[in-house]
Amino acid sequence: MTVLLAILCILLLTVIVVQIGRVNELATKIRGEEEIQARANSRHGALSLVFMIVFLLATVISAMYYKDHMLWYGPNTSASEHGSSLDYMFNITLFFTGIVFVITQILLFYFAWKYRGEKGRKASFMPHDNRLEVVWTAIPAVVMTFLVVGGLDAWNEVMADVKSDEDVMEIEATGFQFAWQLRYPGPDGLLGTRNFEMIDATNPLGQDWTDKKNIDDIQPSELVLPVNKKVRVRITSRDVLHNFYLPHFRVKMDAVPGMPTYFVFTPKITTEEYRQRLGALKADGTPKYPEWYEPSDPSDPESPRRYENFNYELACAELCGQGHYAMRRLVRIVSEAEYEAWLGEQQSYYMSSIRNTDADPWKDMLFDSEIKERAAEFNDRVSQALSSGNASDKVLALDHVSYQPGSAELTALSRYQLDNLVSVMNNYPNMVIEISGHTDNTGDAASNLQLSEARARKVYDYLVGKGVATARLSAAGYGQTRPIATNDTPEGREKNRRTEFRIVAQ
Repeated sequence: MTVLLAILCILLLTVIVVQIGRVNELATKIRGEEEIQARANSRHGALSLVFMIVFLLATVISAMYYKDHMLWYGPNTSASEHGSSLDYMFNITLFFTGIVFVITQILLFYFAWKYRGEKGRKASFMPHDNRLEVVWTAIPAVVMTFLVVGGLDAWNEVMADVKSDEDVMEIEATGFQFAWQLRYPGPDGLLGTRNFEMIDATNPLGQDWTDKKNIDDIQPSELVLPVNKKVRVRITSRDVLHNFYLPHFRVKMDAVPGMPTYFVFTPKITTEEYRQRLGALKADGTPKYPEWYEPSDPSDPESPRRYENFNYELACAELCGQGHYAMRRLVRIVSEAEYEAWLGEQQSYYMSSIRNTDADPWKDMLFDSEIKERAAEFNDRVSQALSSGNASDKVLALDHVSYQPGSAELTALSRYQLDNLVSVMNNYPNMVIEISGHTDNTGDAASNLQLSEARARKVYDYLVGKGVATARLSAAGYGQTRPIATNDTPEGREKNRRTEFRIVAQ
């Protein structure tokens, strides 16, 4: 029914328009075409002036109304140190172009009224006017000179790279369809090398794992930066053209495949401080920016206010495909202490995803961080065992001691934990231990017993070779007689193949 009424209304309007046209034709014939044309010209000229006034007022009023939302005034001033230079250039450009805009609109509509068609009036032919040409060439040239010089100054300031002796942190952002892959340096403060030919399912950035600078690099899920710290962002792309865009910080740089770019900026306002800015109150206690006090979820009036849910964001400013919207990522600017705490919680991508896999070129060695971590863990376990009165707590597994398959030959990595045991024996000179070897139930029981004894003796010999007195050591093999897990699964059998030591005296 609604559709039918709409169609009827359209048909009725069409009939009315046609009838009005016919009435105008009849009126023209009755009163004369020249008179009608003169009246139409006067009417259109007057309407042009009215439209000019309404149009300019609407332009100014709408610009004032939307200045905080679309022109980034009010609380949306720059959150980076260099941003004020860019904002200043935009303001200067807007000032001069605004003057030209208003003058040209006034002249356009004024001329439409003043030089409307009138009986007996003839157009003047002006083939050339040197003075006029000088005026409209010289004034824009002077204005453009100031704008260009100011723009170059701003460009040189904003786009300057860091110096070799500057205190700066460097991170990397790689765009791909449809997300950003972030990379931070670890404790060494250096980003490792990359090779696009090494990109695969387990190595999304093509990091060269033979470069030890890559070992501690992290790939966090969010962009977190410390306030008042200069940041240099390496910007790359893995597939198509993207754009690294941080609007609140006035940062915008293309991510071009095969051509690394960069941007240097210093955030000066934390996320929490920006929220407070958006939620500022006037002297009378009313919100300074009422739009930011609206519910963040329009369907839930009880949801947090918009300013409370505000976050900086990283976006892609290129139309990079159908999933372009997914390039958005939240950004947090925090204090130096908060940043250090967050950074301490991150684990390097190598350690979490590459270590001890087929892609790991360092399988036969431990890094200093691993050595220290294992030593601290081992010492803590021994300390707890010594302080415990429970006999079962005096038995500790040497989790990182392993052997060549089917033999008693120690693997290269076993020496690290055995060295930890040597240190413990030196730190506790009265401690006496029994070293025991164990196997799963695969194969012959007698052979398993013999293998476990040989493995325990191998550890015994290693400790003696490091200076531990034989009177403080003993070795025994128990074969498959003391399982700690089921032998029906590979996981259980692996747990049963172990080397332990028992604290006999302390």
